[in-house]
Amino acid sequence: MATSPPYPTQPSGPSGGYAFRPTRWWQRKSVRYGALIGLLGVSGFVILALVREQTGTEGFLVGLGLAILPVPLLMAVFRWLGRVEPGPWRNQVFAFAWGACAAALIAIVANSFATRWIATATADPSHADTLGATVIAPVVEETAKAAAVLLVFLFRRREFTGIVDGVVIAGFTATGFAFTENILYLGTAFGTDQLSGGSGLASVTAATFFVRVIMSPFAHPLFTVLTGIGFGVAAFSAEWQRARRVLVPASGLLLAMGMHSIWNGSATFGEYGFFAVYAAFMVPAFGLLTWLVIWARQRELRKVREELPAYAAAGWLTPAEPYVLGSMRARRVAREYAAHHFGKAGGRSVGEYEVYATKLAFLRYRGRRGRVGADFALRERELLFELWRRRDVARPALGYAGLEVGPAGWAGHGYGHGQGGYGGYGPGFPQPAGYGVTPPYSAYNPYRS
Repeated sequence: MATSPPYPTQPSGPSGGYAFRPTRWWQRKSVRYGALIGLLGVSGFVILALVREQTGTEGFLVGLGLAILPVPLLMAVFRWLGRVEPGPWRNQVFAFAWGACAAALIAIVANSFATRWIATATADPSHADTLGATVIAPVVEETAKAAAVLLVFLFRRREFTGIVDGVVIAGFTATGFAFTENILYLGTAFGTDQLSGGSGLASVTAATFFVRVIMSPFAHPLFTVLTGIGFGVAAFSAEWQRARRVLVPASGLLLAMGMHSIWNGSATFGEYGFFAVYAAFMVPAFGLLTWLVIWARQRELRKVREELPAYAAAGWLTPAEPYVLGSMRARRVAREYAAHHFGKAGGRSVGEYEVYATKLAFLRYRGRRGRVGADFALRERELLFELWRRRDVARPALGYAGLEVGPAGWAGHGYGHGQGGYGGYGPGFPQPAGYGVTPPYSAYNPYRS
C-alpha cells in the first residue's frame, strides 16, 4: 500500500528549478509581522488615550462595557458566512484590530482636523459639524476601513477568493471600528448624564445605547460590506482585466461612502428623518445585502459540487465526496463522526480536508475561466497533496456523512452535471493533476478499481 502521492511535492537537486534569492531584512516575515503588530499596538494605545481623554475613566469603562455587547454576535455571523471556506483567524483578527485601532485613529484625527478647519474657514461651527458628519466622516472612515480589505486582498491573495471572503474581512473590520466608536459615543453620553443629572431609560446614555447598539449594530458593517463585495468581485477577475480589478472595488467604496453619508445625514432630514431613513433605506438595504451574501454562500457550495467530480473521475476523490463536501450539513456530520471515532485531532483533520477540497474546487473554477496565474498546476498539486495526507481519516468520515444525509441531501444536484462534471474540461485547459492515474488508495476504500 503506497503512503505518498504519485508526484513529487517539491523539486529535488540543483536542477529542481528554484533559483536562490537572498532575502533582504525587510522582506522577512518576522520583520513584517513585527512592524504590523507594532503599528496596531501604537494605534491602539493612542486611540485608547484619546477616547479616555474625551470620556473620562468612568465614562470609558461604561462605554466599553456597553459597546462590547454586539461584538460577539456580529463576529459569529461573519464567521458563519465564511464557513464554506473558512479563512484563517489571523486575517480576521488583523481586520478587527485594524478597524478598532488604526482606522478609528485615522478617523478621529482626520475628522476633528477637517471639522475645525471648516469651522475656522467659514466661521460657522454648526455648518462645519453638519458638513463633517455628512461628507468628511463617510469619506475618511470608509477609506480607512477599506485599507484593511485592500491589505488582505494584496498580501493574502490565496485566502481571498470571492465575494464571501470580502464580506467577512469587511465585516470584521467594520465591527472593530464600530466597537471603538461606540465606546466614544456611549462614554460621552454617560458623561453628559453625569453633568446633567440624567438617569434611567430617558437618559442620554440609554438613548444612545438604543440607537447604536440595539437598532443599528449592523450600520458600519453594512457600509463596509459594499467595499468587501467590490474586492470579492475583483478576486474572480482575470489578471488581464486590470480596469475591472480597480473600478469594481472603487465603485463599492463609493457606494459605501454614499450610504454612510445618507445615514449620517438622517438627523438633518427633520424630526422623523432618522426613523424614515432607517425604515425606508437601511432596513431594505440590510435585507438585500443579507440575501446577496447568503446567495453567494450557496453559490460557493454549488461550485464545490460542480468542480470536484473531475477529481473523482481521476480517482483523487470518491464519487460521493463532491456532494458531501457541497453540503454544510454533511460536512458537520463528517466532522462529528471523525471526532467521535478518531478524537479531536480527527475532527480537525476532516475540517482541514473540507477546506482544502473547497480551495481546490475554487482554484479549478477560476482556472477554467482563465483567472489563474502560471502557478495553477503547482497550487493544484499542493492541494491534492494536502487532501492525500488526510485521506485515511477523512474518507470514512465523509462516506458515513454521505450515508447519513442520504440521497435526499443531494436533491437537485445531479451527479456529473454542469461544467465541472466528468470530462468538463474547457478548450486548452489542463486536466487535473494525475488524471488517468489511479492514486494508491488505502485498503478500506470501497471505490478502488
